[in-house]
Formats: sequence, structure tokens, C-alpha cells
Amino acid sequence: MQFKHLLIVMLAMSTIGGAVSAQNTPPAPKTPPKSVCLTDENFRAFDFWIGDWVVTGRKAGKFAGNNSIKSVEGGCALLETWKGTGGSTGISTNHYNPNTGKWQQLWLSGGAYTIDIVGGIEEGSMVLVGKIFYYRNGKTFDFKGTWTPLEDGTVRQFFEQHNPEKQEWQPWFDGIYTRAESKAE
Repeated sequence: MQFKHLLIVMLAMSTIGGAVSAQNTPPAPKTPPKSVCLTDENFRAFDFWIGDWVVTGRKAGKFAGNNSIKSVEGGCALLETWKGTGGSTGISTNHYNPNTGKWQQLWLSGGAYTIDIVGGIEEGSMVLVGKIFYYRNGKTFDFKGTWTPLEDGTVRQFFEQHNPEKQEWQPWFDGIYTRAESKAE
């Protein structure tokens, strides 16, 4: 009789234990929704610049450096890493700000200058306007960057600095970005 009673108690405990255990088991993981940065087309406007690039001067075709642009933070930003001839380096972050409806780039170059520009797509080009600040002399100038994807898969990057004395925009850098894998072929 005791054995039968013990068997009933054990059976009851295992049933209760299973119910308790099921209550403590976390639900099966769900696939998280895609980041808004991957689904909102505004965040994708600068994707044509993503890649590893060989950069040359547009007019003379002289090698200027290598640039790598990567999508980071779940597609919410681009990270640029520049290595130029003569040892110049720099990085930038680029992101779309849904509060302003504009793209922003913050560029830092090892002790030389910083660029802070904002804007968006204009007639098929990314156009950002703001300021360049030179560390050595402490001077700030109006600055504009224009990135244009070209039919052959290259990208033209054209920077201009405003000359306040002449009251005109002057070329600062005019380069062609060719995908690094294209150059290797």
C-alpha cells in the first residue's frame, strides 16, 4: 500500500514539476524585425559609395590613395577610412538623420583638419555643405562635397572650399573612385 501511495505522489510531483518547468522556460526566440535603417530608403541614399576604392585625381589621373567605405551599425551609418599618398589618413562617419531629413558627414584627419557637412541627394548626386576647420591656423571656411555615381561604376568626389576674399567656390579636391577589385583585373 505504501508503494502505491509513493507512486501516486511521485507521479503528481512530476506533473506539477513539468508545469512549473514549462512556466519558467523562456519562449522560443523570435526573428527580430529588420532595422528601420535597412528598410527606410533615406538611409540607403549613399549606398553607391560603399566599397573599397582606388582614388585618382580626375584631371591628371594620378594615384591619390585608397578609401574604404563600410556600412556599420545595422545599416544606420557609413564609416570611411582613408589612406592617401604621402601618409595622409582620415576617417569619417556618415549618417542620415531622420529628425532633420538630411545626411551628415563628420570627417577627421590626423591633426590637419575636420569637416562637418550636411545635405542630401540633389539631381542624382550626394551634396553636403558646411565647414572645414584647419587645426594649424585655426581658420574655418565654407566647404562643399559632391559625390556623383557615374555610368561606368566609378564615383566622382568633388570638394570645394569657399574663398571669402574672392567670394567664390574654388576646387579643393576632384577625384575619381574606382572599385579596388576593378583595378586588380
